[in-house]
Amino acid sequence: MTEELDLAGPDSDAGSEEVVLTPAELIERLEQEENLKRAKKEDLKVSIHRMEMERIRYVLSSYLRCRLMKIEKFFPHVLEKEKTRPEGEPSSLSSEEFAFAKEYMAHTETYLKNVALKHMPPNLQKVDLLRAVPKPDLDSYVFLRVKERQENILVEPEADEQKDYVIDLEEGSQHLIRYRTIAPLVASGAVQLI
Repeated sequence: MTEELDLAGPDSDAGSEEVVLTPAELIERLEQEENLKRAKKEDLKVSIHRMEMERIRYVLSSYLRCRLMKIEKFFPHVLEKEKTRPEGEPSSLSSEEFAFAKEYMAHTETYLKNVALKHMPPNLQKVDLLRAVPKPDLDSYVFLRVKERQENILVEPEADEQKDYVIDLEEGSQHLIRYRTIAPLVASGAVQLI
């Protein structure tokens, strides 16, 4: 299993080590709770709906916890990705997550300076966090479900002696494949990580 953020679901980036999507859809579903206030309290539908809302809250909090763990683990790379993101492309982080990542980086740098670096010789008092913190492993394997048919997906070989080969992904099919191969399809919404 990889350290990326995700749960199985429409806003899932499960299994990947990149922060892929924000949990907007789950938040929208939680807002439906206003409908409960208008229903009768003895109605069975109300108790079932409440149980569903509690399940969604649990999934959402677990999802957000997982996203924060990934941000903490790969914070310099997450911030670098945001910095180099093209102007029109949507952010993979919410504004709160972006602020958290920036604060986390600032606090980490301050801690390193105060605890270790100030005791080092002057030529060693700088640290490049992009090089010091490991990158997400984009070559890890993830499970995915195809939402839209995709043709001619180039799959990279395991070893040099194997040849590259192309596969077609049928709608509704499920696969185990390297994240790097399907990352653009995840970003476009053509496939969903499970």
